[in-house]
Amino acid sequence: MTDDTIAELRQETRGIFYHGYDNYMKHAFPEDELRPLTCGPLTRDRQNPAHIEVNDVLGNYSLTLIDSLSTLAILASSPPPAKRGRNKPLEDFQDGIKALVENYGDGSKGPAGQGKRARGFDLDSKVQVFETVIRGVGGLLSAHQFAVGDLPIRGYEAKVKKKRGSEGIFWRNGLVYDGQLLRLATDLADRLMPAFHTPTGLPYPRVNLRHGVPFYANSPYNNDAEHGQCGTKPSDRGTEITETCSAGAGSLVLEFSTLSRLTGDSRYEHVAKDAFWAVWSRRSSIGLIGAGIDAETGQWVSPYTGIGAGIDSFFEYSLKSYILLSGLPYDAEHADLDSPDAFLRAWQDAHDGVKRHIYRGAQHQHPHYIQVDLYTGAIRAFWVDSLSAFYQGLLAMAGELEEAIETHLLYTALWTRYSAMPERWSTATGNIESGLRWWGGRPEFIESTWYLYRATNDPWYLHVGEMTLRDIKRRCWTKCGWAGLQDVRTGELSDRMESFLLGETAKYLYLLFDPTHPLNTWDAAFVFTTEGHPLIIPKRLRPAKPVRHSEPSPPDGHTIPGTCQLPPEPVPFSISATAARPDIFHAASLARLHLMPTIETLESPLVEFSADHPSISVSDIRSPSNYTYYPWTLPLELIPQNAMSSRIAVRTTFDLSFPNLPNTLQMGTLQRVNEGILVNSMSGLRLGMVKEPDEFPLAKEIVLDDQFRIYSISNVALGRDEKVYMSRSTIESFNPLDPYFTRTRDSQMLDLVIDVPPEPAPTSTSQALSDLLADDQNDGMGNLSKVFDMELDSNALEADGSYLSSLLNSLQSLLSSSSASTPPSTSTEPSRPQQTQRITVPGTLPIGPGSAPLPDVPDPELQHSETNMLIWSTIYIHPNTLCDERLPIDIPRNHQMIVIPRGGCSFATKLRNIPAYPPKSGSLQLVVIVSYPEHEEPQYTFTDHDETLKEDSAAPQARNRWMSKQHGEQDSTQGPGHEQQTDQAEDPPLDNQPTSKMSSKKPARYATSPNGIPLPLIQPLLDETQYTPSGLPRPNPIPLIMVGGGDETIALLKKAGAVGVRRRYYFLSQGVRIGNLIVL
Repeated sequence: MTDDTIAELRQETRGIFYHGYDNYMKHAFPEDELRPLTCGPLTRDRQNPAHIEVNDVLGNYSLTLIDSLSTLAILASSPPPAKRGRNKPLEDFQDGIKALVENYGDGSKGPAGQGKRARGFDLDSKVQVFETVIRGVGGLLSAHQFAVGDLPIRGYEAKVKKKRGSEGIFWRNGLVYDGQLLRLATDLADRLMPAFHTPTGLPYPRVNLRHGVPFYANSPYNNDAEHGQCGTKPSDRGTEITETCSAGAGSLVLEFSTLSRLTGDSRYEHVAKDAFWAVWSRRSSIGLIGAGIDAETGQWVSPYTGIGAGIDSFFEYSLKSYILLSGLPYDAEHADLDSPDAFLRAWQDAHDGVKRHIYRGAQHQHPHYIQVDLYTGAIRAFWVDSLSAFYQGLLAMAGELEEAIETHLLYTALWTRYSAMPERWSTATGNIESGLRWWGGRPEFIESTWYLYRATNDPWYLHVGEMTLRDIKRRCWTKCGWAGLQDVRTGELSDRMESFLLGETAKYLYLLFDPTHPLNTWDAAFVFTTEGHPLIIPKRLRPAKPVRHSEPSPPDGHTIPGTCQLPPEPVPFSISATAARPDIFHAASLARLHLMPTIETLESPLVEFSADHPSISVSDIRSPSNYTYYPWTLPLELIPQNAMSSRIAVRTTFDLSFPNLPNTLQMGTLQRVNEGILVNSMSGLRLGMVKEPDEFPLAKEIVLDDQFRIYSISNVALGRDEKVYMSRSTIESFNPLDPYFTRTRDSQMLDLVIDVPPEPAPTSTSQALSDLLADDQNDGMGNLSKVFDMELDSNALEADGSYLSSLLNSLQSLLSSSSASTPPSTSTEPSRPQQTQRITVPGTLPIGPGSAPLPDVPDPELQHSETNMLIWSTIYIHPNTLCDERLPIDIPRNHQMIVIPRGGCSFATKLRNIPAYPPKSGSLQLVVIVSYPEHEEPQYTFTDHDETLKEDSAAPQARNRWMSKQHGEQDSTQGPGHEQQTDQAEDPPLDNQPTSKMSSKKPARYATSPNGIPLPLIQPLLDETQYTPSGLPRPNPIPLIMVGGGDETIALLKKAGAVGVRRRYYFLSQGVRIGNLIVL
C-alpha cells in the first residue's frame, strides 16, 4: 500500500471520528451518549433500573467526552494541514477538558470544585464498577497524562508557568491546567472504593456514585434497612445480586496502579491487585478461570469458560500489568503477589491453560477457540464472540505471533462475510448463535489488526483495516453520527453510538494508518487499557535504576522470555506473508465464505447503497472478489500467482459401541472421580475416540506416535486431560483379542504393592527409647549423635554423673512429647482396630540383555483382605548402593526381596554383587531399585547410548516409548507415587550414610520438571548378561524393577508386612493405543 493511500485512509479515519464527535457535542453533550438516528442524547433509564445495558455504563457524567479525550490527543500528533498552523484536534482536546471542568468542577474541595452539573461525580447513579473504572477513571487519567506531557503529543509542550497568581499549564482557551483531571479521577475512584468491602477482596459489581453500596444484603454499608435501604436477606426485593465477572474484578490494576503512583495513595493499587489475585487464586485445577463469580462467596457461578465475554480483559491485564509496573519498587516480602514478574507468570500460566483446553488446532479445519468446561476442559459450546477478537492483539504483544496470525484469519473471514463482526457466531453451524446478531461498533478486531501490523509490518493488515473502515462508512453512517448495527445480516441500525466507537475503534484505525505516530515509535513501558486509553508510570516517578530483588525461582519454572518470535518471512515473489499462507483458505472455509451469495444476487447483504451516503465510493459498496478471497479490499497482486492451499487436516474419529448385556443395570454406569470418569459397566456404552499425536510431557515440540483419545462417553464430553477408568472386573466379559478393543500387558510399567501394617500403640517412654535404639542399629547409624545431631561434652560426661542423667531425661522427654500431645482414649470408647494399608508405587521394568521376566505370580487386588494376602514377606533393605561389596550368601537365600538405593554404579554391577543361590519359594524373587529425585533430571537428547553408560542412563528408544505411554499410567491408591512434590532433596543420600528417619529435612518424593510435571522414571538398562560375583553367567537371572520415591519409599518398605507386584494393562484399537483409558 502506497504512502498516499495510507494518508488518504488516515484522513478518512479522522473524518469518521469527527463526524461522531462533532454530532455528540452538538446534540448530546453534556449527557453520556448520542442517539444518531433521532439526533438526541441517550441518558440513564431511570424508569427501568434493571436496564443494565444502559445503566451500567451511563453514569450521567458526559461519558463520551471523557472516552474521546485520549483519541483527540492522539489525533493532535498528526493534524491535517490547516491555516495559521492551527491544530484543531489539540484545541478540541483542551476545549473538552475545559468543558468537563466547567460541568464537574476542578476536583478541589473549595468553590472551584463545584461545577454546573455536580461537585465532582456526586451523582445519584448506580453504575458498574468495571465500566466506570475503564471508561471514566482510565479516560481521565490518560487525558491528564497527555495534558501534562507524560504521554507524547507531537509539537505540544506542557510547560508549567506562573502568571497572575496562577500556576499551571496555560492554554489558549483560558484554562490553566493544574491537574484538574487527576483530581476528578481521584474523586471518581473514591466513590468506587466502597465496592471493595467484601469478604473475598472481589469488588461488588455495582456502586452508587453518591450512596456507595447499601443495596447488597451483606455489605457493611447496609446498616439502615428501616429507612429505604435493602434488607439483610439476599432474596429481599431491592437487594442487588453479587455476581461479578473475572474481567470486571480482575481488570482494574492498570488504572488504579497508575492513580496510586500519580497521587501517592496506595489504596487503589492494593485493592485492584487483591481483586486480581482473588480471581486467579480460584482458578480450576486445569488452570482455567470462569466468567461469573460471586463477590461475597468467591464461588464460580457458571461452569463454562472461554476467552471472550466476562473473561477477556483479565488475560490482557495480567500481561500489561507486568509491562506497566516493570522496574518499579514493590513489596519483596510478598513478591508472589506484588511483583511485576508475578503478573507475567499469571499470564503465562493462563495462556498455557487456554492453549491446552480452549484452543482448537489445525485438525479442526482451522485454529480457533471454543467454550469449555471450567473444571474438566470438556467442550461445552462451539461459538466465538466478537469480544474474543482482542486475544490476537494480546498474543502479538506477548510474542506468540504464529498463534495470533492463524487465529486472526478466522475473524477476518467473518468480517468479510458479514461486513461487521456479529456478537456471537457458531463454528459448528456456520450461523449466528442464539440470535446475537448485532455489532455496536466494538473495537477488538480492529485493535488486534493494529497490534499484528505493528508486529509484522505486513500490508495484509492495512487492507483489513481498509475493509473495516469502508464497511463502517457504508453501513453505519447517519446524518447525526454513527449507528450500531442491530442486525449485521440486514443492516438494521440501532439508535445508539457507543462511547467506545470514538474512544477505541476510531483510535486503533487511526494508529493503524499512521505508522510514524509517536505512540507507534515510542520506546517506553506504556500500555493501552482495555478501553483503549494509553497509560504510563512517568520517569519522574521511577527509580533511577530499575528495582531488582533477588527472588527465588518460581515453582513452575517460568522465566521471563528474552526474545519474541520474529515475523514470518515473506514468500519469494510475494508482498504479504499472510496472503501467501497455505492455510489462508481454511479459515475462509470455516467461515463458509464459499457459501455466500455473489454481488449480482439481489438478496445479497452488499446491495445496501443509499443516497444518504455522499462520501461512499464504488469500492465502499462493492467487493471486487465475490467472496473468493478475503479481505475483500485485498488487491489481486498480493495473492501469489502460483499459490497452493494446503490440504485441510481431517481428524480420524470413530465411535466404539458395546452391546447391551443381559441382567445389567444402566443406573450408575458412569461415576465422576478425580481427573476423569469411572466406568462401572460396559453395557450399552459408546466411546467416541479421536486419533491425535501423543505429547511429550516435558517438551511439547517433540511429536510422538499417534494414539486414540476418548473424547466422549455416550453423551458425556471429556476434557483433553481427563481419563477413563475401568476396573478389570468390568472388562472381563469381553474378548481380549478383539481388534477394536485389545487388552495388552504393559511391558514397561507395573506397580509395586506394599502392605503396611498398623503402627503398634506406644507402651512407655522406655519402650520408645528401645524402639529408637533398635531402629538406629537397623539403620547402621552406630550412635544417637548421628540421629539427633547432638554434641556431647565428653569431659562433663566423665566428671559428673548427673550430666548423663540429665541427658537421658531430656531424651525421654523428647520421645514422649509426640505421644503426650495425643489425649489417651477413655475406657468408655472402645478403640477401633487399625487395618493394614495397601499402597501401590509405580515402577518400571528393565530392558537389555540382562533383563529377566517377573515371577509368575497372580496380580493382587487393590484392597487388603485376609483372603488376598501378598506372597513376599521377607524383605532386606541394603544400607548403601551395593557397588563396592558383595552381599552375604544368607541374604538372597533367606529374603524374597532385596531393596537397593539407586546410584553409584550400573544396574548390572549391583546384580553382580548378589551371590548365586538355589532358587526356591523362600529365596530371592525380586530386586527393587529405589530412585531418588536427584537421579531423575529431565533428558531431552535421544541419541545412541555410550558403551560405558552409567547406571543413570536408559535406552533412548525405551524412554521415548515410556513417554508415549505416559498418559496411560494409573495411580490406584494414595501412595508415594501419587502425590506431586515440588521440594527438591537438599542432600542426596550418600553411600553408607542414608538419610535418618529423624532428620528434619523432608526430601521430595518425586522430581518434577520446570513446569511442575512429575518427571517419569526411565526403564533401567541392563546392558549385559547377568553374572555371579565369580564371573560366571547366572543360571537363574534375577528379576529387577525400579521405583521412585527415595527415602519415603524406603521407609514404607521398612514397615512393610508383605510385598507383591501388580502388572499393568492398556487397550489398543486397530493397533493404536487408547491413551487415556486406564485399567485399574
